[in-house]
Amino acid sequence: MIVWINGAFGAGKSSTARELVDLIPHSTLYDPEATGDAVRRLLPAKRLAEVEDYQDLPVWRRLVVDTAAALLAEVGGVLVVPMTLLRQEYRDEVFGGLAARRIEVRHILLAPEETILRQRIDTREEYGDPEVDARVREWSHGHLDPYRAALDWLAADAYTVDNSALTATETARTVADAVRDGRAAPCGIVQTPEPTGETVAAGVLLFDEQDRFLLVDPTYKPGWEFPGGVVEPGEPPARAGMREVAEEVGLALDAVPRLLLVDWERPEPPKYGGLRLLFDGGTLRPDDTERLSLPGAELRDWRFVTEGEAADLLPPVRYQRLRWALRARERGTVLNLEAGVPVG
Repeated sequence: MIVWINGAFGAGKSSTARELVDLIPHSTLYDPEATGDAVRRLLPAKRLAEVEDYQDLPVWRRLVVDTAAALLAEVGGVLVVPMTLLRQEYRDEVFGGLAARRIEVRHILLAPEETILRQRIDTREEYGDPEVDARVREWSHGHLDPYRAALDWLAADAYTVDNSALTATETARTVADAVRDGRAAPCGIVQTPEPTGETVAAGVLLFDEQDRFLLVDPTYKPGWEFPGGVVEPGEPPARAGMREVAEEVGLALDAVPRLLLVDWERPEPPKYGGLRLLFDGGTLRPDDTERLSLPGAELRDWRFVTEGEAADLLPPVRYQRLRWALRARERGTVLNLEAGVPVG
């Protein structure tokens, strides 16, 4: 299990985490800033100059998941992780990666009143160098706007502790009690285990009466997606698509969907690639559209979009697949693709 302590810079995450490992039996402290320091030493200066924050580096997010999993495999017990995550898509990616490894996350938000938070930032002196401390205070104040913008999803996702009037020890006790009695419940993000080889996945395009198609927003990875998922061993791909539609948006399709395309996705480590199939699930009736829901915790939202709107929502590879699937639907044919390009 991981106890992830989130909050604005200056909220008291690190001091609370240090106290918390003494209160939760068999717990170990892991600070992802150490991973950030390692990434800064490993990557070329040119690559580092392309981002403002090491959290923007996909390698950092991947290494945080891998390091946390490796530490738990080594020492077991509970991992206490103090780290600010203000971008929801990064939370999705990191927590989704942990969920794929069957690692439970208890998400805690430390949320002191802003006046208290600003006072704490203004009095921070932790590096012994006035210039460095001044830069850290400026950095922390500069991230208060993103923190306020993230509060809606943070408050909905995490167990919130107002530590305005609490010491680090008192805050840690509050967190430990919430974890112990279940008030800080496991995070709802779920994900299938990481594949160990090439996979087959089936997606389904569902259309409304305006000929827009349905996209869903997964909580466990960045970018939007078609309803669908990995085909289970022994399962017909079209039936897998029907199962995923029922699980993800609550609709039971009346007929087996028609195949539009088969796309071979090349392996790009750490991804294994495999076959990606897209099916035409037909046009939904108005009452079907009204019954759309998100029964599980793995999806945040859904919407009907046009081909042009999808360009801003889908990752490039999936958008290419979509474009050819729509052409196949218009022509009443089936297309064979390799890495998004028709062949044969």
